[in-house]
Amino acid sequence: MATLTPAAAPRTTETAPSRSGRHTDHTDSERLFNRVVLGVLIALALLWLVPIAWAVATSLRPPNDIATDPTSWLSDNPTLSSYQEILSAGRIQYWYLNSLITSSLTTLLAVCTTSLAAFALSRLNFRYRRPVFLLILAGVMIPPQLLMIPHFLTLQATGMLNTYWAVILPQVPNVVSVFVFKQFFDGIPTELTDAARADGASWLRIYWQIVMPLSRPAISAVTIFVFVWSWNNFLWPLLAVTDPQMMTLPVGLNSVQDAFGLPQAQLMASAVLGALPLLTVFLFFQRRIVEGIAGTGLK
Repeated sequence: MATLTPAAAPRTTETAPSRSGRHTDHTDSERLFNRVVLGVLIALALLWLVPIAWAVATSLRPPNDIATDPTSWLSDNPTLSSYQEILSAGRIQYWYLNSLITSSLTTLLAVCTTSLAAFALSRLNFRYRRPVFLLILAGVMIPPQLLMIPHFLTLQATGMLNTYWAVILPQVPNVVSVFVFKQFFDGIPTELTDAARADGASWLRIYWQIVMPLSRPAISAVTIFVFVWSWNNFLWPLLAVTDPQMMTLPVGLNSVQDAFGLPQAQLMASAVLGALPLLTVFLFFQRRIVEGIAGTGLK
């Protein structure tokens, strides 16, 4: 028995280095992967930030400097004259207000209607539920431009052109929002709704008091995406609104650019003014955006 004890010791000393070596190799590969991912993220961030920085720098340059050297970033005499001309030439205060009203109401109505539709598709058992869901998803393949003429003729017949509702109502239906909400609702345990139904709660009460409070990540994601999409929408507000005081910000800034003949400084100033609210929303709600995408189950 005494001769067997020394033989067992070398086995432990042989296996220990091999495990530590595998652990070291695994750690090195993780570090290499993290560095590659960090490098890709930095490259993508530069692709987004460099054009924004160039637009801001160009908007602060005098027209004479831009005519002399259009590609330069720096100016000896930075000025805010481009912003002053944009603000004085148009009705930008009205356009900001119009965009805020239309985007906010579009987002509110879209969240309410698409979440109700997704709740019915996720929790209610009715005939042809799956074909109805597939039919809704098929709406993604319909180009929005194809529906603009029917929308325009309908709103013209009802006398709603040049109103907020002309801009809002065609933007409310959103297939992607229905899909996002349904994917999130499917992840909520059915035991919660079954227990509420056993206690006599109506479907509307279950939707409002149980499902929606648990769906804050999905609500945040849909709210931000619909708001940004509605704020940036240009073609439909251009068709639905011709009154300068009812224009949204993208349409109004486009009219100012036409009046200026597209000089570079004023063009960049209008682009900065148009993107400023969206950048503010992203800076304050970037955590909500990430949580919403992660919580909806989209990969």
